Amino acid sequence: MTPLIWPHFDPILVRIGPFAIHYYALAYITALLIGWQFCRRLNRLAPNVATGEQVDDFLSWATLGVVLGGRIGYVLFYQPLFFFTHPARIIAVWDGGMSFHGGMLGVTLAIIIFCRKHRLSIWMFADRIAVCVPIGLFLGRLANFINGELWGRPAPAWFPMAMIYPQSGSMVPRYPSELIEALLEGVILFGVLLLAVRSERVRRQAGLLTGIFITGYGIARTTAECFREPDWFLGFLPFGLTMGQVLSVPMILVGIWMIIRARRAARAAHLIA
Repeated sequence: MTPLIWPHFDPILVRIGPFAIHYYALAYITALLIGWQFCRRLNRLAPNVATGEQVDDFLSWATLGVVLGGRIGYVLFYQPLFFFTHPARIIAVWDGGMSFHGGMLGVTLAIIIFCRKHRLSIWMFADRIAVCVPIGLFLGRLANFINGELWGRPAPAWFPMAMIYPQSGSMVPRYPSELIEALLEGVILFGVLLLAVRSERVRRQAGLLTGIFITGYGIARTTAECFREPDWFLGFLPFGLTMGQVLSVPMILVGIWMIIRARRAARAAHLIA
């Protein structure tokens, strides 16, 4: 099949004098705003978890968790030596370099501190937040595609959406891995969580939705990494793994443990048979 050519998008949406709005930044802002409104809707479902004002207040906490955690995670997980020798570059988030795993840890810390401050159930509050996260993953992967980064590995001739990325340095047709990740981490995972959160029985099992999200993301990311070219400065790790897989496989195990824990706790409280 004739491969597609990656359309050369301008990563900057709008320029106003010396200032510019990048699609990547817009994806983060849009995801936070949509996620905030969606979380407000979820918060109206039984059982009651937090007040509307508390959900509103958490938006700023989530923003800090995503940005600081995402950047620090990228620095520590992907290029620690570079940033150790160029510490001033750590704050240059406009040049790219954010880690989902770091952002997740940042938001997790924000949830724990916020819930303890307001005396909320950490697990139940995290469940509501977890359902919203795939929205940001979907928009973030679309921004990756617009930026023409994180392209895929060489694709076989039969693959119907093989795409040539001229910026990769070769004219080899590749998997559009950003779109594959948007589908797996965004659309499919969001669909699974939407189906789960519709059940009040599921919602009452504290930590179950969080466990489903973490397990689902770990599986989706580990699978998607099979189509994605590893970062050039890291390459393949031992056993042919990528850094994304090394960070995601433990998530599957942690997520399964959270699901089992939530189910056992619910049985002990006689919430489920």
